[in-house]
Amino acid sequence: MKTVIIGGGPAGMMSAISAAENRSPKDEVIIVEKMNMLGKKLLITGKGRCNITSSLEMEDFIKNTPGNGMFLYSSFQQFTNKDIINFLKKQGLEVKEERGSRIFPITDKSTDVLNCFINRLKELKVKIYLNENVEQIITQKTEEEQKVIGIKTNKRKIEADKVILATGGKSYPLTGSTGEGYKMAKELGHTITEIKPSLVPLETYEVEKELQGLSLKNVKIQLKDLTCPKVLKIHDFVEEYAKNEDYIFLIGEKKHPEVIGTASFCGRNSTIIENEEELDEALKIIKKECEEKNKKNIYNIETKKDTEDKAKIENLITRKLVVVAQTTFNLERFKKFESKIREELKDKIEIIINNTICDATR
Repeated sequence: MKTVIIGGGPAGMMSAISAAENRSPKDEVIIVEKMNMLGKKLLITGKGRCNITSSLEMEDFIKNTPGNGMFLYSSFQQFTNKDIINFLKKQGLEVKEERGSRIFPITDKSTDVLNCFINRLKELKVKIYLNENVEQIITQKTEEEQKVIGIKTNKRKIEADKVILATGGKSYPLTGSTGEGYKMAKELGHTITEIKPSLVPLETYEVEKELQGLSLKNVKIQLKDLTCPKVLKIHDFVEEYAKNEDYIFLIGEKKHPEVIGTASFCGRNSTIIENEEELDEALKIIKKECEEKNKKNIYNIETKKDTEDKAKIENLITRKLVVVAQTTFNLERFKKFESKIREELKDKIEIIINNTICDATR
């Protein structure tokens, strides 16, 4: 069996290590990385010291994840913060804890963390192809399914029994995170939600030149939250539905601070809709998923022995569509959107529309 991992960041390297540790002697594991080295982004984390993880309990990890943190619960349980710390210690690297529950290597060098990964990959004889860009995941259709059979790079085709996509997001193009993984996943039929920033810079204006470049340690900045109480209620409202993985349409301007803030509470099944074309596209996706839901409905839930499977199917059947709007959105346009949503999805899904437009703008 041959396993190919696309991407040589921490996720890709750990995937390769896990696959190699659990393979039979004849199995092959390959990492394909488009940059000239593995773990390029890892080297710049924590200002070059590598902020490895946190010492918080898993429940606190979930609570501190914006949006639907429960989505990551299974992943966190499979591989915890203690697991990564134990891995590094086995490779001979001790760690230390600093304020804010942050874990760093005792040496304060991110290169030492990277070397732990690379040394283990060498021990396990994982093949590493650098400066090689994956262009496509190759599939083959059979009577029963569409099966992955390999990848195509800018240099060759590589046959594979399993392909792990670990390309990362679109956060730092200079390190290789250019978002190509989204394209490959979409080509395989996955639905890609709108990409949203998680960390953004704070920009200042009219700052004295003498202060530019000044670095301060252990400084606390106190911000006064002037968010409108109505907006805060919207956050609470959508967050409750996000926990149930309900669909959420957020009507408003994508670049508006209120919309960006509200979106962080909406979970992974949310869509920001700014115009009629985007509404049409979002409705198509919902209608398609409703059709798939109805197909799954043919199963008799009561005959399901496995409680977890039963819960998943019940959740799929009872999922709702929640619609909210930017408080300053045009009321007339919102009503047109509302009318179209009700018309297109009538009898297909339960619709909850909360007219959150502020009275002052009506």
